[in-house]
Amino acid sequence: MVLAAQKLNSGINIINKDFAGTRKLKQNQEIVQYLNDSTLRIWYNDQDEDYETHWHNAIEIIMPVEEWYEVTISEEKFHITPGEILIIPSSSLHSLHAPSKGARFIFLFDLHFLEKLSGFTSISTILGKPIVIKKETFLPVYDDIYDLLIQMRTEYFSDSDFADIMIYSHLLELFSLIGRYRISEMKLSNTRIYKQKEYIDKFNEVLEYIDEHYMENLCLESIAYKAGFSKFHFSRLFKQYTNFTFNEYLTHRRIKAASDLLAMPDLSITEVSLAVGFASISTFNRIFRQVNKCTPSEYRRKHNPLHRL
Repeated sequence: MVLAAQKLNSGINIINKDFAGTRKLKQNQEIVQYLNDSTLRIWYNDQDEDYETHWHNAIEIIMPVEEWYEVTISEEKFHITPGEILIIPSSSLHSLHAPSKGARFIFLFDLHFLEKLSGFTSISTILGKPIVIKKETFLPVYDDIYDLLIQMRTEYFSDSDFADIMIYSHLLELFSLIGRYRISEMKLSNTRIYKQKEYIDKFNEVLEYIDEHYMENLCLESIAYKAGFSKFHFSRLFKQYTNFTFNEYLTHRRIKAASDLLAMPDLSITEVSLAVGFASISTFNRIFRQVNKCTPSEYRRKHNPLHRL
């Protein structure tokens, strides 16, 4: 992995642009310092300081160049080394721990304007959990993913024309590689190619439907019927496509929406529970704790310590 680190850090003058020297925090929320009116930021970070628990609306990608870097996301620790890549979901509570010496690149992207792209719902499902990309686990696409991040970094620090457009095009290609790799891992080897495409299109439609109606009383039988599958066949394919059961995914989508709403001070926890589709506040509290390792009240305090419940 030394060669990968050298490749990442070679042939370019790296200067963090218009950085005031300090991070901007509002309670536990980091206000990402995008350059000018941009919606992305790439840092070269060789600091030895730690960053306490915080969150931001941007998705974050971390690539160590020298030495390790440790990230804790919702109480789960990730120890990454040069050559490895960690993708942190947006709005996730996380902390960063640095060694006494070392360096890494940190990529921050606001993805909100991409949400209406066809197929992005299925990608956002994958991005809903932390992803560690290693050569041995992403072998067919690892080199391409690594090279895309290098190209993003080069565009950013070279002040090239249309840099943001090029960087986002590389990012979308990176997401496509991850998505297609996940699909290739699905057990559809006995299914004809045209049928695989039909299944993928249908499940993209299903995910988009759930994304729009998650707060309603959805059930497996009705969604399977809507997609044109038997309950059993739909359940098997849905699990392969999303790595969630149907009920797990519906819960994931509701809890994600609840997490976003809990950052808003004008809604009570009961109102948040009802808004995302939970009829029972006790069920909401129990499931939220299972997913986020804390109660909704604790989550809200972590995001906004000054909020009064």
